[in-house]
Amino acid sequence: MANKFTKHIPNTITCLNLFSGCICCVMAIWHFYDYALLCIVLSAIFDFFDGLAARALNAHSIIGKDIDSLADDISFGLAPAAIMFSFLSDYLNEADGWMELLPFVAFLIAVFSALRLAKFNNDSRQTTSFFGLPVPANALFWSALVSGLYEWLLSIPLWVLLIAILVSCWLLVSELPMFSLKFKNLTWADNKIRFLFLVISVLLLYFGITGIALIILWYIALSVAVWIYNIFNSKVE
Repeated sequence: MANKFTKHIPNTITCLNLFSGCICCVMAIWHFYDYALLCIVLSAIFDFFDGLAARALNAHSIIGKDIDSLADDISFGLAPAAIMFSFLSDYLNEADGWMELLPFVAFLIAVFSALRLAKFNNDSRQTTSFFGLPVPANALFWSALVSGLYEWLLSIPLWVLLIAILVSCWLLVSELPMFSLKFKNLTWADNKIRFLFLVISVLLLYFGITGIALIILWYIALSVAVWIYNIFNSKVE
């Protein structure tokens, strides 16, 4: 049982997640995309350890669950939306008329992240796996993409970026089954998908910051492949 001191540790870590997410939004507005990515990485670390601390200290609380979702929507919803808004503003810096409004499309990421979090909190199916793309993965994808491939993104058509944003929003709330990295044991039979993901992910880190975005794409592609494989097997049986 947590005492008066230790019961506040998980919520304190969650608040650090929120604080880092707020700083990320400022870094995005200032166009410091590398620092914005760093803040999202820190938020992801805090997000991992607040749950770990709550379980280790037996310090679960209703307030902790609520503030965790609020912090996640700032750090992994509003923060990547602010990054993309700032980037699209750079992309359209000489636009006028209705084109000036297009960067606001980026804030759909924050909206659909909130929907994703609400769905996750009320879906008992997502205890050991996910349905839809987890918000930290989506945030890491956009922040790493802008930080690592800024110049290249400026060279591709605007409609591609806008469609990519819409697709990511759909992935957040979709019913696409996606595996988690929770290991119940270390046997190959039970974790071959996880081991395959981790091995390829380590190799993708060769590409530096861009490798983070590639890892998220690899995660999505592998989840889709596993989903199709399971559908095919069920039909065969």
